[in-house]
Amino acid sequence: MPAVPEKKQEARRAPARVDHPFKGIALVLLSTIFLGCSDVTSKYLSSSLPSIEITWIRMATFALMFTPVMLPGSPLHAMRTERLGLQLMRGTALLGSSLFFITGLSFLPIAEASATGFVSPLFVTALSIIFLSEKVGMRRWIATAIGLIGVIIIIRPGSSAFHVAAFFPIVSAFCWAAALIMTRMMSGREAVVTTMAYSALTGFAIMSLMVPFVWVTPSWSSIGFGILIGVASTVGQWIVVLAYRYGDASVLAPFSYTQLLWVSILGFFIFGELPDIWTITGAAFIVASGLYIAHRERVRRAQLLVLEERSPNP
Repeated sequence: MPAVPEKKQEARRAPARVDHPFKGIALVLLSTIFLGCSDVTSKYLSSSLPSIEITWIRMATFALMFTPVMLPGSPLHAMRTERLGLQLMRGTALLGSSLFFITGLSFLPIAEASATGFVSPLFVTALSIIFLSEKVGMRRWIATAIGLIGVIIIIRPGSSAFHVAAFFPIVSAFCWAAALIMTRMMSGREAVVTTMAYSALTGFAIMSLMVPFVWVTPSWSSIGFGILIGVASTVGQWIVVLAYRYGDASVLAPFSYTQLLWVSILGFFIFGELPDIWTITGAAFIVASGLYIAHRERVRRAQLLVLEERSPNP
């Protein structure tokens, strides 16, 4: 789901976390408002601009907003990395997450797209086994299966209500999960500013190559809405980063599901979309699955902490 470096060498490390969970929860709730507004605006703009062009405007805004972060030091220093391939793949994965989700929004009700987009914890569970050699117990696998059942309930493959575009938010969630896994793989080895730089510039560079083939001259209002998407999504992600300085991911992550509430409310008032019983039921399965996975992660970390405290010092 992006911090400003303090001073030269300090930029190589993330700021220390301060245990203040209620402040972290408040920031996560605030971030969901920004991210929800970004999603709703993306859907609104998709009626007049191609998803590739919307994504390009979003990435261009992200890159422009990030430029002042790089300027106080050396831009070349910010781009210095020991994991170039992994940084480029992570940036591409984040781009894919945005592009596929915005494409899905142009075809699907926003509540449906948002609910299915929240299956990323399920993909993280599977990918962490392959790339991080993590052990996943039976209960987490059951929770993962429940989340997948929720997805099936929402998209209803084989029914007359099924739309092939329902797979776009799912692919978006997979890309997001892949980016999270790569972030973990680089944790402690790469500066936050470096990772953000590659996220911004990789996405902007790729979309700049694609957008000429689908270009539609936007109106001034469309440009304004496009910039709003970029600002809202960037600020939302930045607030998430701030939030995670004050609490554990397992505590804060469940509150990100309130974004479903905001997009459902805005979707009703702006697009006249009311989530049907299938979307509500499926979303309940997905949220329950995500909450349980977050709970098991908290339990696992507590157990690891106990083992570390019991182990003799060398």
